[in-house]
Amino acid sequence: MGVFKAYDIRGIWNQEWGPDLAYKIGRNLPGLLKADIVLVGRDVRLSSDDLFQALTSGIVDAGCDVHDLGLATTPMVYWYTARFGYKASVQITASHNPPDYNGLKISREQALPVGGNSGLKELEALSAKDPGPAVKNKGTIKQIDGKNPYYEFLQSRLPPSNDLNDLKLCVDLSNGMSGLFIPELLPKATFLNQQMDGGFPGHEPNPLEEHNRRQLVQHVKSSNYDAGIIFDGDADRVMFVDENGDFVSPDLMTAIFARPWLERESVPVLVDIRTSRAVEDDVLARGGSIHYWKVGHAFAKLKLRELNAPVGGELAGHYYFRDFYWCDSGIFAALEAIKALIIAKKNGQKFSDLLKPLRSYANSGEINFKVENKSEAISNIQNYWNQIERPESVWDFDGIRMNFQDWWFNIRTSQTEPYLRLVMEAKSEDLLNEKKAQMIEKIQPFLS
Repeated sequence: MGVFKAYDIRGIWNQEWGPDLAYKIGRNLPGLLKADIVLVGRDVRLSSDDLFQALTSGIVDAGCDVHDLGLATTPMVYWYTARFGYKASVQITASHNPPDYNGLKISREQALPVGGNSGLKELEALSAKDPGPAVKNKGTIKQIDGKNPYYEFLQSRLPPSNDLNDLKLCVDLSNGMSGLFIPELLPKATFLNQQMDGGFPGHEPNPLEEHNRRQLVQHVKSSNYDAGIIFDGDADRVMFVDENGDFVSPDLMTAIFARPWLERESVPVLVDIRTSRAVEDDVLARGGSIHYWKVGHAFAKLKLRELNAPVGGELAGHYYFRDFYWCDSGIFAALEAIKALIIAKKNGQKFSDLLKPLRSYANSGEINFKVENKSEAISNIQNYWNQIERPESVWDFDGIRMNFQDWWFNIRTSQTEPYLRLVMEAKSEDLLNEKKAQMIEKIQPFLS
């Protein structure tokens, strides 16, 4: 698979791609998005400056100006794009990938994503060609102050300082871009891996992997924190551990974020197709409606706007908010979680108490299988369960999800890796183990 993915551009820098392709992308981007200015931010990866130089050289050679945000979180680029009306923006980042990767997250006006089916494929085709000579009237590069306006916006979302100081938090910044803002926003917190460092010396900036959370879990367990918070490399994702150091499955937090809205009115809540049924139970019990959709920000952001949903979330730790232009932001989500924890503490509740109603099902987590013929494997599995046990409902817009009375599963094709991804959930651990064994038996013949 090339560096043009379903949601962004990403690969090992100077191996899978390099300055030549970055320049060609820059040459073609303004025309594709009909922009005369492109907003560009970048993360702290060791190759980000080189990628910036190549990309922006292409942009200015196309006759388009560049507004340089400098070091930025990905959500900061989204916010600035929507807030100040840019028609095109790029964040240079490889998000949670190892240090030798780098990439581009591209947005059009209103911070709408440019994904595989909304411009990336066309950009890939254009960038495969010789761009020809630069235009005579080249663009210019102008540095702009993006940090201060964005910090002021985030600061406006903080709870009162007295309430905030009552909460004991441990925050792992993963040596990533959340270090631009979180230490100033939460000065009383304890920080791990605070220094922004594109080599990511503390651990890889992927909080979904258990080994990358170990430092945080140990600190929370040893020092009686109310919660632990961990960000990924570009700060568009965030994850949590409760006061016992137990990992909070990211999909469950969507229900927590929806609760303040549901106290005021009946609203739609968007979740991805892998989401626990406990989230649906919680939202429906509070008078809301639940909407399952495809995995990935390129799909979620469009659907959220269509529904006018105030909040949405994914199993991977992306959370979307109408108050954030329907974009994902790890820091915005962390501040919303902190507000919920403050209210809970005032009521004598701990983080685990908030989560207890949502931890009502046995869940497999995401299991990956390397499979050659993915579509045949999915079709075979669907036919098997249709014959064995009639489902209550079936969704087929991202792989398939089949819901049964006491359990469900989703099996889907990875958009970025050669895997089938399976998630299963049941009302008991015994039932989950039984169904999982049956599922693995059916997948086994297709393993490569």
